[in-house]
Amino acid sequence: MHPIKGITMGKNRLCELLSIRYPIIQAPMNWVSGARLVAAVSDAGGLGTLGPNAGAKGITPDVTTVGERLRSQIKIVKDFTRKPFAVNIAIGRVEDRQYSQRCVEVVISEGVPVAIVSVGSPDVYTKALKDAGIKVLHAISTVGHARKAEEVGVDGVICEGFEAGGHKGFTEITTFVLIGMVAEVVKIPIVAGGGICNAHGILAVLALGADGVYIGTRFMVTAESDSHPRVKEAVVNADDACTVSVPKDIMLARDLRNQFTRKYLEMKAAGASQEELKEFVNQHSQYHAQVLGDSQESEICCGQDAGLIKSIVGAAEVIQGMVSEIPSALADLQLRLAAFL
Repeated sequence: MHPIKGITMGKNRLCELLSIRYPIIQAPMNWVSGARLVAAVSDAGGLGTLGPNAGAKGITPDVTTVGERLRSQIKIVKDFTRKPFAVNIAIGRVEDRQYSQRCVEVVISEGVPVAIVSVGSPDVYTKALKDAGIKVLHAISTVGHARKAEEVGVDGVICEGFEAGGHKGFTEITTFVLIGMVAEVVKIPIVAGGGICNAHGILAVLALGADGVYIGTRFMVTAESDSHPRVKEAVVNADDACTVSVPKDIMLARDLRNQFTRKYLEMKAAGASQEELKEFVNQHSQYHAQVLGDSQESEICCGQDAGLIKSIVGAAEVIQGMVSEIPSALADLQLRLAAFL
C-alpha cells in the first residue's frame, strides 16, 4: 500500500486480530464462495470465507455429507494457501441446527482460524469455538445484537446494513446509520457490510467507526467465484435500481431484480400463503441461479452496490484496486473537507 501524505502508517486492530494484511473480509455467499475464491482473497491479503454449500453441485439433506463436503473444501483451501481464512457457520432454526452443529465440529477438528457466525444468537456456538482457539466474528443488524455479541465474548461484530445482499433482519437499518450506532456501544472491532465495493466505500465506513469491511457482491463477480457466468453477467449489466428487498417469513432478502422477484412480490401482494411462497422459492432458489444458470427466473442475492460493478476480474485485482485507490480517494476527501478545517 502506498504511503499517504500526512498519515503515519500504523496497525489496524482487525488486521492484528485476524493476522491479515488488509482489513477486507470476503463475505460468505451461498453456492458462490468456494475454495478457489477463498484462497485467492486470502492470498491477496484479505480474509476469504467459505460459504454455505461451498463446493456443492447439488442439494442434499444429509448431515454427514454436508459436514464432509465442508471438510473437503477446507482441505482444498489449505492446499491453495497458507494464509488465514474463515468458515461461515449459519446457525439456523433450532429444528435444523444439526447442520450447523456438524459444521462447527468440522471447523474445530480442522483447526480453522476464524469463524464467521450468522443467522442466530451468539450464545449458541461462541464458547465452543473460542475454547478451540478460533476467532469469532458475529454478524448483527441492530445495536442490541451487537451488545449481546460483545457480552457473550465474540472477537468482533459484522454490521450488515439494509443495503447488503442476501438475508438479513426486518429492521432496515442502513450501513451508514448502523456503524455509528454500534461504534458508540461496543469496544470490540467492527466490520462494516452492505453496499461497499470500492475505495470510497471503505473510507466512508472507516470514518463512521468501522475497523474493516465485509464485501460480498463484488467478490461474487470475480473470476474465482463459483457463481454461474450468466449470473455474473446479469450483475455487470445491472443499473442503479437493480435490487429489491424481498420479505420472507423470518427475514428479508435483497435480490437482483428479475422475473423471480417480480413474481414473488406479485404473489405476496395477492395474499399467497407462507407455504405457497416457500414452495415458489424452493422451485426457483439460489441453487437454480448460481449453479444451473437460471438468471431470470430464479433468486440471485446481491447488494445495492451491484450497480457499481462493471467488470469480471480476479479477486486479487479487486483487492489491489481498492488498496491502490485509497490515496486518491483520500486526497479527494481532503479537498472536500477544506471548508471545515
